[in-house]
Amino acid sequence: MLFQQEIIVILSGAAPISEVRGAIPLGILLFGMPPLKTYLLSVLGNLLPVVPLLFFLERFSLFSMRRFYFMNRFLSWLFEYTRSRHSDHFHYWGWAPVALFVFVAIPLPLTGAWSGALVAFIFGVPLRRASLIIFLGIVSAAAVVLATTLFGITIFNSVFL
Repeated sequence: MLFQQEIIVILSGAAPISEVRGAIPLGILLFGMPPLKTYLLSVLGNLLPVVPLLFFLERFSLFSMRRFYFMNRFLSWLFEYTRSRHSDHFHYWGWAPVALFVFVAIPLPLTGAWSGALVAFIFGVPLRRASLIIFLGIVSAAAVVLATTLFGITIFNSVFL
């Protein structure tokens, strides 16, 4: 059974803003967990909302567009506007999934799994492909955050201790 600290790391990894960028430092620095355990728990937490989010975004959008005239107009405008303004950037390499991977793999604010799921939905990346690409992006982003955290700890210890 998981303990309270592990659950906090998983939930922090699942949260839309912190994701792995907050869960890994939280687990290592605050809770003193081993790096591999923290890495795996934060990736697991970040993966939990991805498939349901991808699955339900389309259904919620279709339901809203059919049911409410205002939502139909707004979402149609939003999709058209976003696709027309950003499809050049998204299709830069000629293969949209590469752009989605890079978007999720860069551990900056607002470029994680939640935003990646939204981007995949808006640009019409199929569910299976989007899930795999977002998973690979999460694993890569978590590796970068883990390396940065461990490097920061090493530098701090060598300078101040």
